Amino acid sequence: MELIRFSIHYGLHFIFPALIAWIFFKKHWKKAWFIMLATMLVDLDHLLAYPIFDTTRCSIGFHPLHSYYAIAIYFVLFFIPKFRIIAIGLLLHMATDFLDCLWI
Repeated sequence: MELIRFSIHYGLHFIFPALIAWIFFKKHWKKAWFIMLATMLVDLDHLLAYPIFDTTRCSIGFHPLHSYYAIAIYFVLFFIPKFRIIAIGLLLHMATDFLDCLWI
């Protein structure tokens, strides 16, 4: 069961942004995908937690960059064209982490 959870979680972190980039940013899909992958740096906030990784902990609402306030900022950034791809990457990341919370 843990292997399925791991596969779905990390599959969504990599494949879902690629699909969104390919569908909505066809002309520059690789650039859009790499920008969305770069938003995974938001997980650096896990380094502030002890233990750093806990399979029984939901990231949403726990880590600073996964807080509801941060998610609200990512949502606002979506409406600023210059930051739209970054915002999409961050929101997809939060959605994936939220789905992972459902397994707990």
